[in-house]
Amino acid sequence: MPARAIGTATISFGLVSIPIKLYTTSESGSDVSFNMLHGACGSRLKQQYICTKDGEVVERDQMVKGYEFTKGQYVVLTGDELKALDAVATNAIDLTEFVPATTVDPLLFEKSYYLGPDKGGERAYRLINEAMVESGLIGIATYSARGKQYVVAVRPFQNGLIMHQLRYADEVKEWAEVPMPDLPEVKATELALARQIISQITVATFDNKKYKDDVKARMLELIQGKIDGQEITAAPEAPQGKIIDLMEALKASLGMAAPAAQPAKAAEAAPVEAVDAKKKSRKKSA
Repeated sequence: MPARAIGTATISFGLVSIPIKLYTTSESGSDVSFNMLHGACGSRLKQQYICTKDGEVVERDQMVKGYEFTKGQYVVLTGDELKALDAVATNAIDLTEFVPATTVDPLLFEKSYYLGPDKGGERAYRLINEAMVESGLIGIATYSARGKQYVVAVRPFQNGLIMHQLRYADEVKEWAEVPMPDLPEVKATELALARQIISQITVATFDNKKYKDDVKARMLELIQGKIDGQEITAAPEAPQGKIIDLMEALKASLGMAAPAAQPAKAAEAAPVEAVDAKKKSRKKSA
């Protein structure tokens, strides 16, 4: 079933304007959600809004929107005034610069939207896609919508375009705020073992389809059991042994790699063991 557009916009690229449609990148209803019920009878609860002044229940047709300009004081906006505020949004994605894709850290990504061509923009849409693919660059733009201005990154994706809504600099905590102790030096043998472990489970590309939400599946299984009259009980935690010595932990980790990957990498273990053997022989001779 074809995706339904959630909005329209225009990408500005020099003097070129490309009409596009926005599509959500996420599937709705994928999370397991729970409803609030009345414990006495099991009926679903209804949310109500209570006036803080007189305590009355306020129905939706009695509600208005207001902006708090001073503590406890609001200016009320009519429906037409709210529409006028939304009209400030231009729905224009104005590309202001192009940068290497590697310079935009994924930490800044907040939301993503597929961008499909709208009627009349197909040729220019393909042009900017291929130009960014060949150059290895992505576009940075400002985008105004729903009463707010966003900074976004537009990049080629599959045979089209995708837009990532980015966080502003003041919306991201500085790494310097993370308390970091003085880290000890890493030994060459430890580093060699760590690299060997990494190489054993390295694949050519990331395939998201390999990963399934096992926690969600287990939750649904337990809930179905509850529907069928069974009780939900927590599974006992499996005891886990703690390996304090880092070298021992690294060596133990080598045995956790996929069996198919181990033979191909077995020859790489020899240099590491040889380093250990040489060190031991030097200590004995000393």
